[in-house]
Amino acid sequence: MTRIPYEVCIDSVAGVIAAEAGGAQRVELCADLFEGGVTPSIGTIEAAVRSRGSVRIHVLIRPRGGDFIYSPLEAGIMERDIEAAREAGAQGIVIGAVTPEGEIDRPAVERLLAAARGLSTTFHRAFDMTADPFGALDVLIELGFDRLLTSGQEASALEGSALIADLVRHAGDRLIIMPGGGVNERTVHRILSETGCREFHATAFESEDSPARHRNLRAGMGGALSQEEYRRRGTSASLVARMIAAAGAGGRA
Repeated sequence: MTRIPYEVCIDSVAGVIAAEAGGAQRVELCADLFEGGVTPSIGTIEAAVRSRGSVRIHVLIRPRGGDFIYSPLEAGIMERDIEAAREAGAQGIVIGAVTPEGEIDRPAVERLLAAARGLSTTFHRAFDMTADPFGALDVLIELGFDRLLTSGQEASALEGSALIADLVRHAGDRLIIMPGGGVNERTVHRILSETGCREFHATAFESEDSPARHRNLRAGMGGALSQEEYRRRGTSASLVARMIAAAGAGGRA
């Protein structure tokens, strides 16, 4: 049985090492996953590339959290970030932009694709905010994207599996549909079985206690909605391995 490619969403150089140790084929390198992910620093990208073995590094290009409607100034920032990721040795980029009407922002996306020449390209879950998913998919195919990351326009890929299956049939061999969003070792096999997808995307985080011995529990960093100050979250090689095993157990060859 052929192992199903697993893209691990990570936010650190240690995550690259753990993902590869667990058997992942590719990582999506991000920063600030609490915001849904933004572009990592160039230092992080360079260190990740130096640390990798055979795992492929795809870099998220997203200048901020919030919506996916970008100004020309923001598009210029993303264009430069793509160039920097290429210069650092990344193998792919993950991008997305939509209009206020919920359509693919073709001028912005074409600008980013031109900067990404020669790199593998994934359109991210900005797709899940489009008004016409099949029309949007046709645009992405026409633009030449390699893959689409989607939860099927629902809160999780399991809930969106019916639409994901339809997108897989519509795309055929023209573009890879990759489910992501709420995928875990309990749901991954069912999602792959119900959708017919050939790849999947998920985090593999496990939490550990901070090494801090002195702790000020009265103060916290960030906004009112914030992460616990004295907990760390890191990619787990053993969880990556368990996800791959769960995906392949009785799964598609």
